Amino acid sequence: MADRLDTPKEDRRVWRPRLDPDFIGSGAEAFARFMGTGRFLLYMTGFVIVWVTLNAVALFGLRWDPYPFILLNLFFSVQASYAAPLILLAQNRQDDRDRVALEHDRQRAARSLADTEFLAREMAGLRIALGEVATRDFVRSELRNLLEELTPEREDERAG
Repeated sequence: MADRLDTPKEDRRVWRPRLDPDFIGSGAEAFARFMGTGRFLLYMTGFVIVWVTLNAVALFGLRWDPYPFILLNLFFSVQASYAAPLILLAQNRQDDRDRVALEHDRQRAARSLADTEFLAREMAGLRIALGEVATRDFVRSELRNLLEELTPEREDERAG
């Protein structure tokens, strides 16, 4: 039936997990944010104190990592080997966000500059147009001159 053009081709469904493309990146950012907190330092300090205490004192007969604490060093090495790339991934994602924000800021600044230049040209045009219109000071001076001209005539009428 799929040979006909008016019927859609049947889908061959292959099972693939659908992961969000930013899943690892957002996880890396959360991990980097957590590693930069005092809570992480307290948890890690508590873990190391418990580890060393259990292995040095051998409480309850537990002693799985003798004094040089090679297994603990291995855990720290594994943690560091994963932490460094994840922190770098989080920094790269932050750089990308900063780059986009900077580009938006540049565009906004360019629009603001264009708007300011437009308004400056409009104001200059208005000033030129107003140069030919009577200003408030001009009208006041003309009214004063008229008032001065009329004032002597009134005094003549009152006197006469």
